[in-house]
Amino acid sequence: MTALPPFAFARIPDIHFGPGKLSALPQLIRRYGHRALFVTGSTSFVRSEAHARLKEKAIGSGIEILHATLSGEPSPEFVDATVAEFRGKQVDCVVGIGGGSPLDAGKAISAMLPLEGSVVPFLECVDTQKHDGRKIPYIAVPTSSGTGAEATKNAVLSSVGPDGYKSSLRHDNFVPDIAVVDPELMLSCPADVTAACGLDALTQLLEAYVSSKASPMTDALALSGLEHVAAGFLPAYENGANDLVARSHMAYAALLSGIVLANAGLGVVHGFAGPIGGFFPIRHGVVCGTLFGAATRANIDALRRDPVANRIALEKHARAGALLSGEATATIEDGCNRLLQTLDRWIAATGIARLSAYGVTRTDLPRILDKSNNKNSPVTLDRQQMQAILEARL
Repeated sequence: MTALPPFAFARIPDIHFGPGKLSALPQLIRRYGHRALFVTGSTSFVRSEAHARLKEKAIGSGIEILHATLSGEPSPEFVDATVAEFRGKQVDCVVGIGGGSPLDAGKAISAMLPLEGSVVPFLECVDTQKHDGRKIPYIAVPTSSGTGAEATKNAVLSSVGPDGYKSSLRHDNFVPDIAVVDPELMLSCPADVTAACGLDALTQLLEAYVSSKASPMTDALALSGLEHVAAGFLPAYENGANDLVARSHMAYAALLSGIVLANAGLGVVHGFAGPIGGFFPIRHGVVCGTLFGAATRANIDALRRDPVANRIALEKHARAGALLSGEATATIEDGCNRLLQTLDRWIAATGIARLSAYGVTRTDLPRILDKSNNKNSPVTLDRQQMQAILEARL
């Protein structure tokens, strides 16, 4: 056995996982005080029975609820306006409830409430000010199984348009203090959102697993996540409203995807996702889902050009192929092929939209490529190879 490589591992939230765990939220809030700012989407959760029950129980526990709602992905302007509205109201705790967008919005709001001024100078694409890490205590409650934002230290904010961007507010202290992961909240998630979110979580697990920054610890967690994606992805997509077991598999996989991406980084799919999401009004999960198969194929093809030097990365892809397909594989080649076949089948079965459905054309590719990168992929693709990935999904 070879020596273990050196690595660091970031802290994770205090995790409360399982059906019915939402009922514990009021008592968790009371750890920090009695006034909580809820940050949610504008429609699905606030109209649900779960929200009504939660609100009633919170009020009965002596909690005063303030509420900010978000439509779409969070922008710096939304964060600034919300912080300005609630800064003087002695918020004891921020609670983000929803998909990745409300969770990131809540994370950014909790980080900016103690500070004066706009969030913009602290974003990585601007980086003229360093955040000192102060925040209001933050609880993340996901209602979809995708970004794993309940376990990460960054909040992704978007400004969409011709000169748009997606950029992170990031600090080690921004990992949520508590994550409440209740698969019952995901039962009502629509099939198209379930597919996009599930493929996003899968992308994050595989990219972290084969990352150049992976460690034995992230490998173990990524493999566990991939095992649960194999068990839950298609059943959650096909029977999601009636299959709590499948939802639980995917909730767990998404949580692990956030933990491993925070510690091992991501790859070329996410190197594309930021620029595309900044230029076009396309959900992050859709970008990842539509590019994942083509990008994985490009990576494997590039790795195969030097199979001796790239043996570990190819073995990892092959192991993932065996896990996701549920079929034993005799060789690395067979395992890699199983992986590609499984991804092709899942992407076709869920009908994830192509980039052109959101207005992306061939003439847009140069500016996307100018802003894209390989991140921590196990192999560096050149511009021509990266362009071929985009062309395959126009």
